[in-house]
Amino acid sequence: MPQPHNLLYYAQRATPGALLIAEASAVSYAALGRSKDDAANGPIHRQRPGPPGFLFGTNLTDYNSATDGVKATESGVNDRNNLSKWWFMSRLNESGNAGGAEESHYTLPSSLDAPGLWNQEQIEAWRPIVDAVHAKGALFFCQIWHNGRVFSTDNPVTPQVSYFGNTDDLAPAAPQRLETGEIVQIVEDFRVAARNAIKAGFDGVEIHAANGHLLHQFMKASVNDRTDEYGGSVENRCRITVDAMSAVAEEIGADRVGVRLSPFADHCREEGTDPEEVALHLIGVMNGLGVLYCHVIEPRRAFHGTFIVNGGYDREEGDKAVGDGYADLVSYGRLFLANPDLPERFRQKAALNAYDRSTFYTPDPVVGYTDYPFLEQPLAV
Repeated sequence: MPQPHNLLYYAQRATPGALLIAEASAVSYAALGRSKDDAANGPIHRQRPGPPGFLFGTNLTDYNSATDGVKATESGVNDRNNLSKWWFMSRLNESGNAGGAEESHYTLPSSLDAPGLWNQEQIEAWRPIVDAVHAKGALFFCQIWHNGRVFSTDNPVTPQVSYFGNTDDLAPAAPQRLETGEIVQIVEDFRVAARNAIKAGFDGVEIHAANGHLLHQFMKASVNDRTDEYGGSVENRCRITVDAMSAVAEEIGADRVGVRLSPFADHCREEGTDPEEVALHLIGVMNGLGVLYCHVIEPRRAFHGTFIVNGGYDREEGDKAVGDGYADLVSYGRLFLANPDLPERFRQKAALNAYDRSTFYTPDPVVGYTDYPFLEQPLAV
């Protein structure tokens, strides 16, 4: 469920003409990827195109690359490790540490903290948040997702401490291959979530088909070992994503739909053997549907609609990307997190607050989210 502090966070960052993309919201209970009650055999854990993997977590929608996690050498990592009651920490073992670093730590957001958009109660909870953003003159899209195998026991997570501080509360099972009927249901879940987002007042939705989650998993030949209509060729591996985009566009109109892609990024050991072919196939479908925008981490200019780039841009780099015609829009995650008045700071060329990685993904409703100062509220010395 979205909470009252979500309203404050988004309202702080809403400004006339801004486009805010809300945090990823699950399309179903199963999409959260983790369940105390259904861990043993529920559809929550049934996505398995293939081998085990890791989730590389960074901040909100702002990723530099697939390996832009929080490294042990960074400031704040020791403090963050002390918060293991609230966070799942993943350590890359020797076999998985392709970068050669002696030890790397990554924060994993607990899916239990993620909101959803599959029932009326969630619609009602989102409405005042959306209204607050609209009252400030901003547009508001909601990102919708399905975790897939990300939170399965195939992902070694140590220490495995639950949201409530014990190891017994969560017992996710190893992922199993989705049956065809389950895939069809997931597509329908995306449709329903999009419908609910519009009922809640959102201007549109962003389909999350990136960063190692369910739709992205199907695209990658390294983990998708299916031999049916959802595996093998590029067209088959993209089928669930195409079906989800088509269903959502049919439900709410393609002019209210954006798609988030990261075809050149490797997440959860999902190495891409043909990322450009996958990207161009999906973008071709999006062009045909008339999808409003494409939001890409490592961009390639092929999309005919509004093209949004992302990945650690500062003010000057963002201005250059738009000025040179490389992109239509630039999305900001970490900088906007730490600077609720980021558009005004950019306008004034004012100094920016530094973001604090040690508070990324904390469940605290204030610290690291709504406590960053505005220009008229300088940090106390």
